[in-house]
Amino acid sequence: MIVRCEMPATVWRVRVAVGERVSPGDELVVLESMKMEIPATAPVAGAVKAVHVEEGQLVSEGDPLVELE
Repeated sequence: MIVRCEMPATVWRVRVAVGERVSPGDELVVLESMKMEIPATAPVAGAVKAVHVEEGQLVSEGDPLVELE
């Protein structure tokens, strides 16, 4: 499962690393848009397979953020 960006934003914080286990609702990435922090959370439990972004990166709607397996 790939967690995707919901709006144009800047990646403010990456909260997970490859191999880390997550539960539903855990913060994966924190985005910043229009001076608001927007958390991207895990929709399901699993392990982080890949992190597709880094802090400071600009992302657009639909861009992949984190891949879970």
